[in-house]
Amino acid sequence: MNEKKLKISAFGGFRSIPPKAGGAGSDKFALELYPRLVERGHKVTAYCRIYPNDSTVHYAKYKGVDLKWYKTVSSAGFDTLVHSFKATADIVLHDTADIVHIHSGANSIWAILLRLAGKRVYVSQFAMDWKRDKWPWYGKLFYKLSVYLTAYLPTSVIFDNIYTEKYFEDKFHKKYYFVPYGCEVTEPAHDNSILQRLNIQDNKYFLFVGRFIPDKGVHLLLEAFQNVVTDYKLVLVGGSPNPSEYEKKLHTLADERVIFAGYVYGEDTNYLMKHAYIYIQPSLIEGLSPVILTVMGLGTPLICSDIPENVFITENDALHFVVGDVNSLSEKLKYALEHPAEIQSKANHGKKIVKDRFSWNTVIDQFIDIFSRA
Repeated sequence: MNEKKLKISAFGGFRSIPPKAGGAGSDKFALELYPRLVERGHKVTAYCRIYPNDSTVHYAKYKGVDLKWYKTVSSAGFDTLVHSFKATADIVLHDTADIVHIHSGANSIWAILLRLAGKRVYVSQFAMDWKRDKWPWYGKLFYKLSVYLTAYLPTSVIFDNIYTEKYFEDKFHKKYYFVPYGCEVTEPAHDNSILQRLNIQDNKYFLFVGRFIPDKGVHLLLEAFQNVVTDYKLVLVGGSPNPSEYEKKLHTLADERVIFAGYVYGEDTNYLMKHAYIYIQPSLIEGLSPVILTVMGLGTPLICSDIPENVFITENDALHFVVGDVNSLSEKLKYALEHPAEIQSKANHGKKIVKDRFSWNTVIDQFIDIFSRA
């Protein structure tokens, strides 16, 4: 394809490429998106964060993506603001981009400086962040104010789900872009060392992977699991190097069947997903979940909350429980144990469908088309 070669810089919700401990969906999104843009001949600079006491190696490149590292603070929320300011200053002062891709509307405030410097600025908005319970009142207020900044300051906004897009379009009477997350999952290698390390058996455990924050609903999963009589384990992958009070409380809700696996990387994560009896996504709020797409792409049975964003992806190929309802989730866990053939049939069908609906090739084409518009 004779595409105009683009010079793109990116910062915001993601922390690093590749993701490190504490990484989330935005990190996974950056990991998948930017190397693919480089493969198409575009130049990409990604701004990554260095936290206090971070002693890991900070690479200058990853799969062709130029990485720039800036120190930030450890306080949740403020770490993104400090880092985004430094990234914005570098882009303006050193002209690292013609196009700037910002993750999360909370960072839209920097669009005004970037546009004054002649940059085209696109914000990816993943969910209605002001509804997330992890934020204190002033955090939620900031996110509500950021909605207006997101609507007007960038060149345009790209949504990964039609529900948040519709909210913005109805509120501001403007048209935006919808580009979903891609789903092309490489089958994990036949290396079961992660099962041995966690002392679990193939297809004998339930699984959750994600951040331990209230809106992910991990507390609901733990409470629901207590109501299920089984010798299957519940494996929780994730957590933070600096655990919050919420995360500490989760340990008090767990019985001896629950395994806190810590942060698990790359192939090991996919192996755990592939070989789980069923994956559970108990979230109260989501954008278009990269984890759900990965799980479905691997052909693993799935239980998730019935929020519209989850149902949009899974359709009839997962078990859905009433969002926030512990009893409803308990019943679905019990049902899954009693109907192994049915849940696997749903998973097999979902695997075929999801790869057609959420192709990374189509996603990259859409991003390049949007970024190339004057």
